[in-house]
Order: sequence, then structure tokens, then C-alpha cells
Amino acid sequence: MIKRPTILSMEQALSLPSATLRFAQLGWRVIRVESTPVGLGLPGDPNRYVGEVIADEDRRSYFVAPNVGKEAIALNLKEQSGRDLLKRLIRALNVDVFCCNTIPSRYRSLGIDYATLSADHPGLVWAGISALGPQWPETPGYDPVIQAMAGYMDLTGDADGQPTLMGLPIADLKAGDEVYANVLLALLERTSTGRGREIHVSMLQAAAAWLLTVLPLVDYGAARADMTRSGNVHRKFTPTGVYPASDGMIYLAVGSDQQWRKLTALAPFASLGSEARNTNEGRRRDRDALTRDLAAATATQTVEQLIAQLTSASIPATQIRDVPAVRMLEQLRGRLTHTQIPGGRKIAMQPPAVDREDIRLEMSFPPKYGADTRRILGEAGCSPDEIAGWASAGIIAV
Repeated sequence: MIKRPTILSMEQALSLPSATLRFAQLGWRVIRVESTPVGLGLPGDPNRYVGEVIADEDRRSYFVAPNVGKEAIALNLKEQSGRDLLKRLIRALNVDVFCCNTIPSRYRSLGIDYATLSADHPGLVWAGISALGPQWPETPGYDPVIQAMAGYMDLTGDADGQPTLMGLPIADLKAGDEVYANVLLALLERTSTGRGREIHVSMLQAAAAWLLTVLPLVDYGAARADMTRSGNVHRKFTPTGVYPASDGMIYLAVGSDQQWRKLTALAPFASLGSEARNTNEGRRRDRDALTRDLAAATATQTVEQLIAQLTSASIPATQIRDVPAVRMLEQLRGRLTHTQIPGGRKIAMQPPAVDREDIRLEMSFPPKYGADTRRILGEAGCSPDEIAGWASAGIIAV
């Protein structure tokens, strides 16, 4: 039997939980570490309390999907006995990976820095997400701020409109995927070296890594219009964009001159062809008139007619769907993950990114705050008296 790795993750918000979710989908053991209650604030991950109540007050809608399939403990790492207990857990549970997404200035004081945790556990893979990396240890990281800082907002929205956030927390999710990929690589390296690795993911750097179609344009001397908002149209290929049908809207993308010839070979679009429009550069120069002509042609057809004709000609096009409609797509319907709310109601969630024969599509509901502390400490060899003492001293929450 293959040993599934164990991950201890001091996580909150979305970036790191999205990474460890992918490990949970593989059947790996993921134990969330949250802080013990402080003052009058709500205990643990603030995302527990965001959105609509799904099961109870600390398991609301924004928290559920990224945290299915996990366990949860609560430790007070501000006290030396809590930090000692963390190291004891890493040894006793033979933890493979420790993750965190607190600001780097707190790593050493909480005893979660790589040097401390790997001192007697050299095979430990350590991964941290922060806004700008450890060189900027005090900077907090929030997805919208990183989107603005990394140029995403300037690239999103209408050309004559305001800079706009993307509809998904893309900077959080990108950082999470980098943790996922780099932890897998570090575990692969460990099979040869026997040693772990320290991994730092900067949300800004990870987000900027996706600027490959625009950032090099600065040195190419490209026009400002090639590096800023362009609405629904592609900056380089024409025609692309949202077009009206007689009963809705479609998105159509012509990505080559060959596809353009196939489009104009279809009867409803035959009149759009011309010598000047035979090349992408010619179509770009004629973009405004071409957009009007194409819209007039698509408006005479239903969505179903348009999709059928365009698909038959191998031209990428789709009806524009809302999220409930995406869930019903035939291509996704059998691939959605699910969890079950206490009480029995089943919840459909996002599919895994890639099909695997061992991927988990049925995931346990996220645990309540500190729900597994007592059990996991017992598994690590802690006695009932020790656990009771730590609980009364505020070192753990159960």
C-alpha cells in the first residue's frame, strides 16, 4: 500500500486552503492548524465566519469548499509549550509537509520557521505563502490588492472603463497552485536526497508570472493599447468577442486566417469576406466595421443555430453561461466533487482540475473549529491528563 503523505497546514483565508484542498482530493491527510481564541475575536480562520450559514456559525459558505476532506486542531503557538507541542506532533505523526500563510515576520516568534521545524526533522518540506515573500516580512496579502499591484486590474474591464477586479480570486488561487506544484516537486526530490526543502511563494511574483503575454511588450516598444484593458476582445486576434444572437449572446473567437476562411464559407457570413480581411492584420485594422458587420449577421440566427454552424466549421464559440448552467454541462456533470452537510443534504462543488483514477470526488464536510484536537493529540501519544492540562492552560482548544 502506498503511504499517503501527511500535511500540517497553519492556514487561513483562501490561498493556502486552496492548495491543501488539492492534496486532500488526492487522499492525502491534511490537518489544519488554527490559533486558540484571542480576546473577543472569533476563534480560528476568519473565513469560517464569511458568507451564509451552511452547517453552523463557524462553517459558512465561503469556508466550506476549500476545506472539505480536512481535519482541524487549535494550538496556541505564542506559548513555548504550544510550540513544543507542534514539534511533537510533527515527529509523532511523521509529518511530510508543513505549510503556513501568516506574514513572514511571525515565523520565528511562532516557532514555525523552516530552520526550527526541520532541525530534528530534515525530511520536512516547508512551504509558505505571503504577499511579497520573506524579504518584505510585514506586508499582508489580500487577493484584490495583489491583483491591483500585479497589473491584473489594468488588464481587466472595458477599454474606456475603470480598472476592474477579475471575477475570481485569481491571485489567491495562483499562489495556491504554486504551493501544490512546488511541494510535489520537493517530495520528488526528497526520494533522491532524503532532505526536505524550504519553499516561499510570493503572491505578487506568482501573479506576475502569468503576465507572459504583456510584460515583455514593454521592451518591445508596444503601444499602450496592447498592454491594457480591451474588454471582451482579444488584443491580437480579430474577430473575437461577445456577439448577439436573436435569443441570447455567444462568444466567438477566430484565431487564424484559416478559421476566418471557414467562417466566411458559411452562408450567414459570406458577405463579410474581402481581400482586406483575409489576414489578421487586415481584420485588426478594420476591427470596428468588422465587429458591426459580424454582429448584424449573428443577430439573424438563434444561439443554437450559431453554435451548430460554428462548431461544424471548427470555429471556437460558445453560449455565455452563468454558474448554475456551468454546473449542468455534460462535460462536467459527472466530475463535480461533493460533500454532505450534517443532516444529510448533498452539496455539489467544483471538479478536480485533472482526472485521475484515485481522485476523491466525495469529500468529508469541513470540521468545526478545533474539532479534532483531542483525537489527534491522542494519536500522537499525548495522555488524557496532558490534553486536559493544555486545554485548561489555553495551549489548545478542543
